[in-house]
Amino acid sequence: MTTTYSALPITPRALKNLRTTDDAGRPTTPFTDTEGGAPLRCCLRRAEPGERLALVSYAPLRRWAAERGVNPGAYDEQGPVFIHAEECAGPETDVLPFTNSHRTVRRYSADGRILGGRLVGDGAFEEAFTEAFDDPAVALVHVRAVEYGCFFYEVRRD
Repeated sequence: MTTTYSALPITPRALKNLRTTDDAGRPTTPFTDTEGGAPLRCCLRRAEPGERLALVSYAPLRRWAAERGVNPGAYDEQGPVFIHAEECAGPETDVLPFTNSHRTVRRYSADGRILGGRLVGDGAFEEAFTEAFDDPAVALVHVRAVEYGCFFYEVRRD
């Protein structure tokens, strides 16, 4: 049996909230990206020069756990993510984004606890996700930047 999975952007409901106040309680301050290249978590692509963005604090595990009525305890963390300052259409493709560099693939249980992680290089993401989801205790996976630990996207079984 083959396990299928999908990379998920930040949900529209969470984005609506984040465009006003971030998960650290700070008001959102949009800006125009003059250089482009910021990894957008709303549509899972790089920003183009001239787009209006916001850099917000986001707590993905906290939001996921709240939907399920579980408490991630000390594993709850928040960090910076780029989003469009206004509503966008979301991802245009189902191709795994941001896989051209080393990333950390972090696994979580249904109660929001870390089950482990793996450093993944370009070309090894499929193997890392298959390995993660072959473990029935894994409920979701976060893909994060190695350099800063920033959240890129969530992956769940289809």
